[in-house]
Amino acid sequence: MTTTIPQAILDNLTNVTMPHPVRAAQAHSTLTLGDYRIPVYHSEALVVGSGAAGLRAAVELRRRRVDVLVATQTLFWGTSACSGSDKQTLHTASTSFHGDDFTRLASAIGAGGAMDGDTAYVEAVGSVEAFIGLKSIGLPLPEDEYGAVLRYQTDHDEVGRATSCGPRTSRLMVKVLAEEAVLLDVPFVDHATVIRLLTEGEGDARRIVGAIAIVKGARGDDNPWGLCLLRSPSVVLASGGPGELFRDSVYPKRCFGSLGLALEAGIETVNLTEHQFGIGTRRDDFPWNLSGTYVQSMPYIYSVDDNGGEHNFLARYYRTTRELVSNIFRKGYQWPIHATRMLNFGSSLVDLAIYNESQAGRTVYMDFNRNPLPVPGDTPFSLDNLDEDVYQYLCNNNACLEQPIDRLRHMNPLAIELYKHHGYDLTQHPLAFNVNHQHMNGGIAVDTWGHSSLNGCYAVGEAAGTHGVTRPGGAALNAGQVFGLRCAKHIAATPREPVNSLFENELTAVLAQIQRDSRHPEALRVEDVRAQVQQRMSDRAGFICDTSRVGEARQEACALNQRIARDGVAITHPNQAAFSFQWRQIALASEAMLAALETYIGQGGGSRGARVMCSEQGDVQPESREEPLGQFRFLSEKTSLRQEQLCVTWRNNEFAIYSKPLRNCGDLKSIFFEKNWPDFLTGQIYRRD
Repeated sequence: MTTTIPQAILDNLTNVTMPHPVRAAQAHSTLTLGDYRIPVYHSEALVVGSGAAGLRAAVELRRRRVDVLVATQTLFWGTSACSGSDKQTLHTASTSFHGDDFTRLASAIGAGGAMDGDTAYVEAVGSVEAFIGLKSIGLPLPEDEYGAVLRYQTDHDEVGRATSCGPRTSRLMVKVLAEEAVLLDVPFVDHATVIRLLTEGEGDARRIVGAIAIVKGARGDDNPWGLCLLRSPSVVLASGGPGELFRDSVYPKRCFGSLGLALEAGIETVNLTEHQFGIGTRRDDFPWNLSGTYVQSMPYIYSVDDNGGEHNFLARYYRTTRELVSNIFRKGYQWPIHATRMLNFGSSLVDLAIYNESQAGRTVYMDFNRNPLPVPGDTPFSLDNLDEDVYQYLCNNNACLEQPIDRLRHMNPLAIELYKHHGYDLTQHPLAFNVNHQHMNGGIAVDTWGHSSLNGCYAVGEAAGTHGVTRPGGAALNAGQVFGLRCAKHIAATPREPVNSLFENELTAVLAQIQRDSRHPEALRVEDVRAQVQQRMSDRAGFICDTSRVGEARQEACALNQRIARDGVAITHPNQAAFSFQWRQIALASEAMLAALETYIGQGGGSRGARVMCSEQGDVQPESREEPLGQFRFLSEKTSLRQEQLCVTWRNNEFAIYSKPLRNCGDLKSIFFEKNWPDFLTGQIYRRD
């Protein structure tokens, strides 16, 4: 940046405050169930979660005069409110001087395979309306003097469709949407954990009719667990991804998502094998993605052993200093690990090297006050000795400065301010980090309106499995906004049957489970369930995946779930009741993912996206400067599997796993104004096949 930015502006873009107070929803009635008195809420639509996607759905529903209620575990808290990167990306149709082509954008979104073509096109076309909506309510997206939004290139982005408000783009999205929700008087139930979805009917007529929640504010002598009944004919699941699945994770703590909740309800899920892994600050510190200018400033990356010895370990992997530093730089826009980038001394070899150091018990750091040290026998680091793409980027941004901290401060001072706000001064101290789980591409299967396999139930944001094997950086934020808008349109246009039941049997069953888990002497502790799930997922199903051990991991996950079904998850205090249900669901989601992964391996599926399928039968292997890395020999991708999706459904206490072909977009050239206008006027566009 060539203009000095006042400190007040930097503070406003990093220390983002949320609106308070909001309208607190009031129960409409009380259900007496023996000695218990259960608050009952009614709404035409229930949104579960208060992140960017859920708030967009709630705002758009309210604008369409739908009586909406938002139930949230913690108001304006979660992944979109608490996560980000150096300049967190929003990826939409480009509004720079070149314009864009929606079909090309859709192709880029789904380029990695296993993504429905109609979904990719919907995200491309819908990005314009979603983007303008955010700008109109105050999202400070940067413009040039002509009003064009500033753009840059991100990962899996061939033309440069990315834009950003800085490190906290998604939190700023939450802020402006929350302010809009306050203006529209949207009611909220805070500290509400939805623990069970309620349904009625059978077969194709089965539909959602609400949920049971544990609400902190509802506790009392006649409701010690805080149970509440939320009745609604339309439910939008928007509580994010299963962040608690992995030990090595960049998610904020207590991000459980809706995946296990949906599986319990028999809802179809898809692409559970597809994730994103990359470098970030450790979860026990301040979890944050370290892409973009953090690595484009080319800091010195090193490790420290238990004796305090320092290791320039990347120099063991790359052949020249130029190759080493250029690949550190490329982690800026190639931050998600990709198996093929481990080959030919590519950028993901950086991640593999970091993984090896962590496995050896060493702590890895990046130091912004030192340039990278040279490869032994090669020339020292020099700005005049970089790959052409790296050198041109730095020149274009006037960032050919002496030290990494100077380059970072010049390109993105907000990146420094963010860590300073959380107690880490990058100008003074090195930053510890590792490779961790950063995003789930799969999730609840939905159609182009965000509608799931259960009538009346929708999923948006990371809860929805709309992504394929790869996606452009920032496409997830766009997808959440597009589907938040589209599900609201669909709900508003769909006739809603009233919900009349009070669900006494379902509430009685939940109470019985709580009472059993609070008394059963053999009930598993939450801490033990967490340790088992997270260790197994990180060690057996992380980005380095030994195919020979996945079947065993699935069996262990199955045994854990059988033990939970028999003995329960212990509740030693009312505060733990919600966690008991959430860890049951995370354990179920873990088994579902391992079952999908085992099936994928059985299909001959090889390494794709972020997961490296290591096998003695592997046909390729990465190599370092010193030696071939035979222990990481892996299977190449079976590209034919890009044309289908792997689905998982929980039926009759077992997993049904099956493949289905991708949906295509149809013939877009057959759409004409006069021919298709009646479908819009009559609402035909909202009707499912």
